[in-house]
Amino acid sequence: MPEIKTRKFVKGAVKALDKSAALSNRMKSAMIRTKKATEQSTNAEETSPEEYASNHVSGWVDRAAHRAVHEFDQQGRKSIQATKKNLLHMKKRLVRRRAQKQPQPDMAKGVFHSRGAFQKSAQSAAKPLSKGAGKATRKTVKTAERAAKTTAQATRQTAKTARTTTRAAHTVSKATVNTLKTVVRASIAAAKAAIAATKAFVSALIAGGWIAVVVVIVLCLIGFLVGSCYGIFFSNEDSGSGITIQNVIEEINADYQAQIDSIKANASYDVLEMSGSRAVWPEVLAVYAVKTTTSPDNAQEVVTIDEVKKAMLKDIFWQMNILSSRTETKTEEVVTETDDGNGNIVQTVTTVTRTYLYITVSHKTAEEMANLYGFNADQQARLLELLSEENDALWSQLLTDVTGNGDEIVSVALSQVGNVGGETYWRWYGFHSQVEWCACFVSWCADQCGYLDAGVVPKFASCVQGVNWFKERGLWRENSYMPQPGDIIFFDWNRTAGQNGLADHVGIVEKTEDGVVYTIEGNAGNACRQKNYQVGDTEILGYGTLCS
Repeated sequence: MPEIKTRKFVKGAVKALDKSAALSNRMKSAMIRTKKATEQSTNAEETSPEEYASNHVSGWVDRAAHRAVHEFDQQGRKSIQATKKNLLHMKKRLVRRRAQKQPQPDMAKGVFHSRGAFQKSAQSAAKPLSKGAGKATRKTVKTAERAAKTTAQATRQTAKTARTTTRAAHTVSKATVNTLKTVVRASIAAAKAAIAATKAFVSALIAGGWIAVVVVIVLCLIGFLVGSCYGIFFSNEDSGSGITIQNVIEEINADYQAQIDSIKANASYDVLEMSGSRAVWPEVLAVYAVKTTTSPDNAQEVVTIDEVKKAMLKDIFWQMNILSSRTETKTEEVVTETDDGNGNIVQTVTTVTRTYLYITVSHKTAEEMANLYGFNADQQARLLELLSEENDALWSQLLTDVTGNGDEIVSVALSQVGNVGGETYWRWYGFHSQVEWCACFVSWCADQCGYLDAGVVPKFASCVQGVNWFKERGLWRENSYMPQPGDIIFFDWNRTAGQNGLADHVGIVEKTEDGVVYTIEGNAGNACRQKNYQVGDTEILGYGTLCS
């Protein structure tokens, strides 16, 4: 018999815990785990971002599949163990029942006549009982075994299904990972191409190629402007033809005035009355620009102008503006007041016959011209865009270049200083009798130097309407502004009614010197006068400027 090794145990001895050794073991285990994690994270195959992503996705799928199989296996094992325990428990119960059924000799005394008779009777009675019980027990055991086998088979089948599912999931994950790799590679390739293009652009700039880049950009912008209706904003330069947009506008304005002079020269009249207004130049030029650049037959740029384009612009102007006239003779009673020499006013009523010449200016709007020319939706959209408020400053700049600076309107206004009553201005405007004529004076001066035709200053008889016109076009400045010659100055008087934020009076800025603004005003004491105020005076409401 082989010798059995034993270990002596000293009773009462207590084993001491070596904390330093335990700490050393823990550190060693931690280092091993760290090393394994590092090796996994620095897998040689993960040489690119897409491989890293795909490996981690596939790793996650593998872990999930193995975890599912492990769970199925654990549940199956638990079911088998529970079945075995039930079988053992049933066997123990049967053994106990058999032991309880065995006869006890001492208890049988006095019951039967002899011991032999008792034993025979007990044996004869126990045989059929033991046979029936044994059969029932065996059947129960077999049933339990069959149930255990069925459970085990079901467990194995479940585990097999899980493994199949795992393999399918793994296959799908591989396909997904491959697709992911393809997408990531394509994205990276596109990013690399963009980076390469950027590097090339930067390299070109560094190497001095920025000059070429700037030239290309400028050429593209020039090409866009030349070919679009926006070229009209850059049309006031001579391109070599000797004609500029300024020349054409001045020539058309002269033709317009010549037409009016011709009507007056060919009519015999006592009183002239004019009414209506012309189409403003921004609308005329906008229609011209869109029609010229989008013509389906012969589209042309509008940055330059020649004789053909000048004829086109003149034709559009006269289609938009129509002059008509008529004369009418009226017999009227006229009241004349005179002094009789004794300090008495004498009124004399006389009947006179007068001939009135009525000149009416009617015009079409840009929208009406678009309908007349049959503009399509795209052409109409371009026309609206050109005339949008966003481009008011561009129109003002272009037309200010055409009409010059504010010195012209200042010169006209100075020539009127001393006029009393303002009849020249309010009758020109269209009124039949004297009104508050300060705004009529400003409008008349603007008309004399072409500002009305150019759309630089509006024709207005109400000071409030004048303020609104400048505000709507972004040409309004508050009273703290340092005004320039030719600016239109508006006042809100602080007098009997007090200031209410609305314009009560208007004039023209002559100049600004040493914090003082000098003005020329009509209807200042019913006459044209020069006046001055401190810049920022509380009664100065603000200014309308000729350009932004």
